[in-house]
This record gives sequence, structure tokens and C-alpha cells, in this order.
Amino acid sequence: MQEKLNNTEKKRISPYVTAFIGATITLIGGFFLSYNYVQAKKIIAYDYMANAFYNGEEVINITEEEKTKKPVEETKLPEEVTNEYIGYLIIPKINLTKGFLDVRSTENDVEKNILVVEGSNYPDTDRGNLILAGHSGTGWKAFFNELYQLQVNDTAYVTYKGKKYVYRITNIYKQPKTGKLAIYRNYDKNTLTLITCTNNDSLTQTIYIAELVSVE
Repeated sequence: MQEKLNNTEKKRISPYVTAFIGATITLIGGFFLSYNYVQAKKIIAYDYMANAFYNGEEVINITEEEKTKKPVEETKLPEEVTNEYIGYLIIPKINLTKGFLDVRSTENDVEKNILVVEGSNYPDTDRGNLILAGHSGTGWKAFFNELYQLQVNDTAYVTYKGKKYVYRITNIYKQPKTGKLAIYRNYDKNTLTLITCTNNDSLTQTIYIAELVSVE
């Protein structure tokens, strides 16, 4: 009988071992809970910063150097304003096809569509610059979420008034989110400028400059 009791005592797990296992499981559980919490907060913060940028009073800030360039012919806007798409931005590399509206349309809103920034020129304007801004991040309105995949020499298309304008990206750069930004482009060429929040960086926005190479 005494021998059986001795064998039972040998098989028992030490209370120190039990405590160590329990503490380890608690720590692992706490880590995963805190990780998921932090990730969720990061997503919320990213979306908040994206919205804050587009709610600024001014989007474009032209530097003094750029003001010395040749004046660009003013865009001739039609008398009637439509809430229908007047053109499309197409970027095959990221499977993006999205319409844009008359800059004066009530639907020309970054919360609803890609935004035609005030001061833009449409593609048929000589030496003009079509400036489009869009959300990145999460949600249905994050139309520019995949722009970070683009590189110099990638191609973008704009269809407008029955013509297809072919652009090639020539420059990609970042700027801090201050509610303003500077656009650096060749003022002797027709250009397309795309603006969105930088991927995985809530403090900056990324600007993509593309130059017109042909019209089809």
C-alpha cells in the first residue's frame, strides 16, 4: 500500500510547474488579444488620417518656381453641369477602372468618387494637368488603395470625349500631410496627377506624376 502511495506522489505535477504553465498560457492569450486590438486601432487611425487630409481647406500649393512657367490654357467648361461620369481613369496594372465627374458636380466628392481637384484641366487642354485624388485604406471608397503598386514607366489611361489618352508615370514622391502639397511636373507637357495617402504611413501622401505619350 505504501509503495502505491509513493508511485502516486511521483506522478503528481509540481505546483510550480502548474503555475508556470498557467502563466505562459495567460501571457500568450494576452499577446494575441493586445495584437488584434492594436491592429484594429491602426486601421481606424489610418482611415481617420485619410479623411482628415481630404477635408483640408486647400489641396494644392504651387511653389514660386512653378509660377514662373508658361501659363496653361484655361479649361473650357460646358455650360450645363452633369452628375454623370464625363471620363474614366483606367490603370490595368492594378485593375482599376473608375469614372470621374465634372469638377463642379455635387457628386465630385472624395467621399463618393475619385475627386477632380479644383484647378485641374481636362485631358484635351494644351499643357494641362488633370489632378485626381482618392482614398486609400479600407472600405468601399478606397478607390486608390492599390496605387502603391505603381512604379515609374507604368501606364495609365484616361478616356474623355471619345478619345483615349495614354500616360506614362515619370515621377513618384511623398509629402507630409499638411492640407497642402506641391505638384512638380513638366509644364510643357500634358500631365495626369494622382494623389492618395501613402500605404502604411498615416503622416504622408504620395503623388504620382504621369505624362501624356499619345492620344488614340
